Amino acid sequence: MNSTNFDMQYMAQQAKAASREVAQLTTTQKNQLLTDMAQAIRAASAAIIVENEKDLVAGRDKGLSSAMLDRLTLTPERIDDIAAAIIDIVNLPDPVGNIANMQLRPNGMQVGKMRIPLGVVSMIYESRPNVTAESAALCIKAGNAVVLRGGSEAIHSNLALANCLHQVLATHQLNPYMVSVIPDTSREVIEQLLKQRDSIDLVIPRGGEGLIRYVTENSQIPVIQHFKGVCHQYVDEFADVNKAIDLLVNGKTQRPSACNALETLLVHQSIAEQYLPKAAQALAEFDVKIHACAQSQPYFEGAELASEDDFQAEYLAQEIAVKIVADYDAAVAHINQYTSDHTEVIVSQDTSRCQQFIRQINSSVVMANVSSRFSDGGQLGLGSEIGISTSKLHAYGPMGLEALTTEKFVVLGDGQVRP
Repeated sequence: MNSTNFDMQYMAQQAKAASREVAQLTTTQKNQLLTDMAQAIRAASAAIIVENEKDLVAGRDKGLSSAMLDRLTLTPERIDDIAAAIIDIVNLPDPVGNIANMQLRPNGMQVGKMRIPLGVVSMIYESRPNVTAESAALCIKAGNAVVLRGGSEAIHSNLALANCLHQVLATHQLNPYMVSVIPDTSREVIEQLLKQRDSIDLVIPRGGEGLIRYVTENSQIPVIQHFKGVCHQYVDEFADVNKAIDLLVNGKTQRPSACNALETLLVHQSIAEQYLPKAAQALAEFDVKIHACAQSQPYFEGAELASEDDFQAEYLAQEIAVKIVADYDAAVAHINQYTSDHTEVIVSQDTSRCQQFIRQINSSVVMANVSSRFSDGGQLGLGSEIGISTSKLHAYGPMGLEALTTEKFVVLGDGQVRP
């Protein structure tokens, strides 16, 4: 779907103007606005599903993968989850205006840092229509305007959700460009968007590795990067086998299309004989395809021999790479070589080994004896996340409200002049 009259520069400029308005809204005003948006989405559930079905039909015709179709699908339950996520954001503390680390200087000045909005945030994303509503809610709560560019595969769903948000903005007599949805799904519009550095302050791409690399390489605006999620679970020699099985099954099979799903299983050789037969049986119940190293291949019926590419793969499906490692150091070396800086898990009853893993592995989320599926803004207490950063500047890991703000220095004095 393309809009022949669409003007990207004009939308960006209007969003910049709107960002100054949303930055002045009080916490009470923002919370009421978001509450009404959640109610509007719930009320329009049936209409949203009708539009979503148009996208699903087109997606099947285009041959979208099962992972992409899963991310695209909206059900009454998922729509209710979107509304609930917005209410969760309402209940979060408002970071805007908070002043921290106020210090008294020797000359009597007080110096501190105040949280302020970023300005205009642009989201470029594929498949996930929930991003439309949840990103808008997060940006508004953090005092930002947002420019949303979803993929062609979700255009009807995105516009249906945006229509709910704009109806509420109109009711509150607020600038509609606080939430801007680009109706043009052509590649050219992304090129234009990425040049709007005078109006847009940050770009957050969410989607496949190809999209994120394209945005990173072509943007004149700062970009939050998250190329892919190659998440590892290392089963240590001191692991509780049953616990390790539960964490594997949950991390791999609960929602394999999620970026926090496990993609590689590493097993200490001293526990392999005890652990891998049970792991094979558990994964077989979910028809998980196995790419196994030569040493672990005999434990799995029908397993393919893992290649170098398999240990770099983000399968986003019921598929996993398995490798037996000689010792803890070999597991750490493997993770450091193949990590995507997303999420890594150790399963071990040895507390000192867990602490060692946490210190040595510097992915954005490092876990001990917990499912990788908890690597999510909502599960980590941030409310809905706007994305996951695997670049270490500005934000690292799941990004919540605070990551959508920055800080300015505030200096209070009583006539001090510099000698």
